[in-house]
Amino acid sequence: MILIAGPCVIESKKSIFKIAEGLEKLSKSAGVEFYFKASFDKANRTSINSFRGLGFEEGLRILESVKRDFGYKILTDIHTPDQAKPVSEVADVLQIPAFLCRQTDLIVEASKTDSIVNIKKGQFLAPEAMRHSLKKALKTRGFEGEPTHKISKEYGLWLTERGSSFGYGNLVVDMRSLVIMREFAPVIFDATHSVQSPASGGSTSGGDSRFVPYLARGASAVGVDGYFFETHFDPSIALSDGANMIKLDRLYSLVEELKYIEAVTDLRSLDEDN
Repeated sequence: MILIAGPCVIESKKSIFKIAEGLEKLSKSAGVEFYFKASFDKANRTSINSFRGLGFEEGLRILESVKRDFGYKILTDIHTPDQAKPVSEVADVLQIPAFLCRQTDLIVEASKTDSIVNIKKGQFLAPEAMRHSLKKALKTRGFEGEPTHKISKEYGLWLTERGSSFGYGNLVVDMRSLVIMREFAPVIFDATHSVQSPASGGSTSGGDSRFVPYLARGASAVGVDGYFFETHFDPSIALSDGANMIKLDRLYSLVEELKYIEAVTDLRSLDEDN
């Protein structure tokens, strides 16, 4: 399974390294393709006063240190087209944030790099609509036809489900979207952002992390290619998304549960004709 884990944002080098150390055993777990995730900048915060990170240059330096010292593959967000090339020199995966999943220039520039491109499904989009974002990336990488799971994987493109807007300040996960998007791309399930309550805390987003295991188990039973978990040694002091994070020590047992469900259902494997 693809496993993406790490804090929402780089708070400090000390905290990043503490979380990275806490993920070492998990990164070496059998059957896991591990990616360490942290954002150098959170450009889409609710409030202008919210903590955004340590900035582009310092953030990349810290991610590069994590990659060097722990041997992790790195995933991080980009928000503007000019960030794609320099970030790709450090990151193995460039992530397109959900709110930017239709931004053509951003997708195109990310797709010009050699990094995997992970496009998060917008909270406002039907799963079928992600085919168009995917085709922008595929065309940039030289493929003109209709995408399939096999083709998208070959061209280094993923899609991520992170819930859909349901009224104000609430997200729901329609498990059908996992099936629909897997017809044309590898799909990652973002279990922690799916329990977020956007802007429900006044100037911040809330969330309810107790539902993370339930949604992750459900996605595992439906069948996905991987999972995305924001994690922290102490979510209560996290400077971003703490309410929907899963604590490091809980993540280990949850991953084992997901492995068990996958072994029972065997739904990650797709027909080779795809």
